[in-house]
Amino acid sequence: MRPGDVLNYDYTISKCFLFTTIIFGIVGMLVGVIISFQLVYPDLNYIAGEFSNFGRLRPLHTNAVVYGFMLSGIFSTWYYVGQRVLKVSMAESKFLMMIGKLHFILYVIVILLAVVSLLAGYTSSKEYAELEWPIDILVVIVWVLWGVSIFGLIGIRREKTLYISLWYYIATFLGIAMLYLFNNMAIPTRLLTGMGDWMHAVSMYAGSNDAMVQWWWGHNAVAFVFTVGILAQVYYFLPKESGQAVFSYKLSLFSFWSLMFVYLWAGGHHLIYSTVPDWIQTLSSVFSVVLILPSWGSGINILLTMKGEWNQLRENPLIKFMILATTFYMFSTLEGPILSIKSVNALAHFTDWIPGHVHDGTLGWVGFMTVGALYHMVPRMFKKELYSKSLMEAQFWIQTTGLVMFFSSMWIAGITQGMMWRATNEFGSLAYTFIDTVNALKPYFWIRAVGGFLYLLGFFMFAYNMFKTFSSGRVLEKEPQSTSPMAA
Repeated sequence: MRPGDVLNYDYTISKCFLFTTIIFGIVGMLVGVIISFQLVYPDLNYIAGEFSNFGRLRPLHTNAVVYGFMLSGIFSTWYYVGQRVLKVSMAESKFLMMIGKLHFILYVIVILLAVVSLLAGYTSSKEYAELEWPIDILVVIVWVLWGVSIFGLIGIRREKTLYISLWYYIATFLGIAMLYLFNNMAIPTRLLTGMGDWMHAVSMYAGSNDAMVQWWWGHNAVAFVFTVGILAQVYYFLPKESGQAVFSYKLSLFSFWSLMFVYLWAGGHHLIYSTVPDWIQTLSSVFSVVLILPSWGSGINILLTMKGEWNQLRENPLIKFMILATTFYMFSTLEGPILSIKSVNALAHFTDWIPGHVHDGTLGWVGFMTVGALYHMVPRMFKKELYSKSLMEAQFWIQTTGLVMFFSSMWIAGITQGMMWRATNEFGSLAYTFIDTVNALKPYFWIRAVGGFLYLLGFFMFAYNMFKTFSSGRVLEKEPQSTSPMAA
């Protein structure tokens, strides 16, 4: 590239992942709404025989949302952000374009295999690691391809300084690579015994060790997909959309390195009051509470980026999505440490408070931030004005209403469960049967199902807004510098 030439970024791969983000988001959330109504109407478990029961659909829901929707969003934003902050185009390297296309194709194959295998009942029974060993190998290849893309692009960069977002993308890659490999070490049973199903494998760990490794991975899947990958987005898109510089570079450094160190050791809080050593439980609980500092450090840094420009919150729906996402990030990273305190965990463990906590993080933080990022990217990638501002506003309020209904009902349900399970009569016997608890929770299950439906409705509005933007949005002659152009 000669001095004075205009750099034309190639968004081919980013566009591909953008479409899968929308498609997998719809699929994952739709399945989630179905299983939420199954808790209210158990007969819905049998609408498609064994393929529609809760045990098959629940892992499909989590995998579709986490590894379909969330990861697609991370990959899409990487292929957009990476080029722009490194000042290099994918088109400049045929090798990297080939890697990017292979990354996308193999990723889609993995997701489709995951859907088929989970519906067929093949599962390792490990949360966030349900896929069986042949698909695990493909997952590793997909991840390596993404790593080649990251470090390949960094290797040919013009911009020597690595922007904050890049730190988080690199951390997402390295963290998941290490943890996924260790947690999914397994030996196919057919290979050992000459009997059984080739798809089935036995973990190389046993008992409490297996549980500790699983939650070392499980909670850090939350760390490096739900958290770190999304922080990479907000550190880029909020400053770009608002036209404001990040508030504090030093605070971003502190938050990043402390998050990397502390998060790794928090997973054991899922095993409080279990058979793992007590010191591990205590250590995990302490690290979980300390986790408030780096999490809120990032959150405060992001919110203070808007200092003096809060009027944009009223005028720009994209800013609404990003700021509320950050608020939910701070909210859920305060709630999680509270839940990890032993005395609180004694009440909350195994109750609906836990999925309530997960969903205010995933839907509030990840969902809103991903939507905001895609809204920002589309006018710049497709050179089209966003179709409707009023539709975005309506989507925001409908999804926010649904989200509040969802997590608040789960909190109340969880505390109700915990109190009923530990209640005793004057003779010291349990005051309630299990079915008493289930009956007491039915109204809250209703509220959750309706809340989930409203969030899905908002996502359909987002998908429609995107489709209309692609097909009939006003063509932009010049790329917007900050605020995304949108029709009324």
